[in-house]
Order: sequence, then structure tokens, then C-alpha cells
Amino acid sequence: MIGETFFEKTWTMSKISLTLLDRLANKKILVIGDIMLDQYWWGSVTRISPEAPVPVVRLERTSTNVGGAANVASNIAALGCTPVLIGCIGDDPHGRELTSNLKMCGVDSTSLAVVSAMQTIVKTRIIAGGQHIARVDQEQSNSDFRNAGEELRRSVDANISEVAAIVLSDYAKGTLSVELIDKAIQAAAALDIPVIVDPKGQEFVKYSGASLITPNRREAATACGLDPGVKNVTESAGRMLRGKLPSTSILITEGENGMTLFTGEEAPFHTDSAAREVFDVTGAGDTVVAALAVALTNGISLRESVEFANTAAGYAVQRVGTTIVSLDMIRGQLEA
Repeated sequence: MIGETFFEKTWTMSKISLTLLDRLANKKILVIGDIMLDQYWWGSVTRISPEAPVPVVRLERTSTNVGGAANVASNIAALGCTPVLIGCIGDDPHGRELTSNLKMCGVDSTSLAVVSAMQTIVKTRIIAGGQHIARVDQEQSNSDFRNAGEELRRSVDANISEVAAIVLSDYAKGTLSVELIDKAIQAAAALDIPVIVDPKGQEFVKYSGASLITPNRREAATACGLDPGVKNVTESAGRMLRGKLPSTSILITEGENGMTLFTGEEAPFHTDSAAREVFDVTGAGDTVVAALAVALTNGISLRESVEFANTAAGYAVQRVGTTIVSLDMIRGQLEA
């Protein structure tokens, strides 16, 4: 736990108000990144397999949700803005199911690159008794995404003039090449619109010029060559990342410990988690960048935007599986 004396503390639910929600209008937001289908197998466990010391899951139902950048776009739509989603899917049943799910979430899929040579990325999670038992991943090599690089760059050109912000949702699957990242950030700079990045990897310098990046504590520590388990690693990583990316604000998410914002020479700004209990952090990072984009494009200050994102993420982690957080959910809680 981070030392309370170092950070300026805030209590999220007392800061977020209906007045802030009333300031949110419909804006177009470009979302670029790795798109995947989240598949769930729900069941129960009553015995251990006689063949190996593993639980036997009795399958009771299945479900699917959009994942990755598609989940970011769906959260943006649920929060009252219009996402323009750019990424790759395969010409396969999983790709068609994903586009169907996007339609139900109010997200237009016409800017997606459908690549016949690739397989849609699928993450299958096995859940029994509310517990995450295992995950099975089906994904591509990076070369499959490079083949679609030119089509993705054309999609950015075709949509950039209509949007008020860009979100880069990087799951390190291959969609966000260095060339595509550079193109998006340079285009945003020319139009003076913000770029919010959910980063991956050890070299965050590739995001230079972005307005804000949102690594979790482990990602931030890894990018700085630090041990994620050491005391005050958030403070150390935040200051190091600010040194590497001097024009970029750093928001480090810390699960049940909330999140901490590093900007300029100001003292770091910490907000505690809005969640009463944390059941599942799947997709919470998607919710954070979606909420930040929605707030920032509507002229909400960076600190208020962080508080709004923290509140939205608090809803997401209280539910098992990928969760889309809507403006109505937040409004209903505040009115209650």
C-alpha cells in the first residue's frame, strides 16, 4: 500500500456528481488497437479428475463479450459518446460473432479490417463457482497484422478529421505497430486533440507525444526495470516514466488501491478505489481509458477525469467477467 503522507488524497464518490455527468455530451472518439472476443464457459466443480489433480468443471452455459479495443469502444458508447473502432478481425465465425456483439453494444464495425488469412483473437475463460479456473487463448503471429497495416493507416486518415480524441488500446497482439502509433499521435498533434494510451511492453518511449498513458502498477514497474513488489514502486515508476515521457501525463492504476496521476512538477494525485469489493479486474483498464476519453473530450479537467474513470472502474471490478459500464449505471448510483 502506498504511503498516505506522500499523496494528496481524495474520496471519489464525494467528488463525482450529477453535475459532472450533465456536462458530458456526445463526441466522436477514435479507438485503435487489438480487438478480441472474450468467451466464457460457466460451470460448477464437484470433484477432482481421477486422471490428474485438476478440477472437473461441469459446463452449464456459455457467453461472449467484446474484448480489448472493442471493449473500450463499447464502454465509450455506453458512456454516451460515439466510438470509431479501427483494428483487425478474421473472416471467421468468431469475427462475425464479435461484429454482432459490437452492433448490440451500439458500435459501428465498418472501419474494421477483415483479414481472410488471420484468425480472430479469442480469450476463453473457464469460470466455476465465481472463480476463474483457467484461460485458453487463440491468437495470431504479428505478421498477420502487418499485412493489414496499410488498410489500418488508411482508416485513420479517413476518420481523423471527425474525432475529438484518440484512444490506443495496446494488448501487444500486433495491431499497434510503431508506424501506426506514430501516425495516430502525429495526426492528433496536428489537430490538437488528446491521445490516451493503454500501453504494453517495456519500451513506452514509442508512445512519446501521447497526452496520457495508463499502465497498471506491474506494467509501469516492468517498463522501468523495477520489481513490482517493492515498497513505493508506484512513486518510483511514475517519476521515471515522467522523465522518459516529459510531455505525457502518467496514470498508474493499482487495482484495489486506486490510481495515481503524475503530471509536470505537481505532487502526484492519488484517489482510492471506488469499488466496495474487487471480484474480477478483467477489462477494468478498458473502462478506465474509455471514461478518461469521454471526460477529457468534454472539457473535464484531468483530475476530475481521473475521478470519473476511477468511479467507472469501480463498477467494472465488482462483477465477474468483462463488464460494460454505462452512464445510466453511474447516474443511478449517484441518484440513490
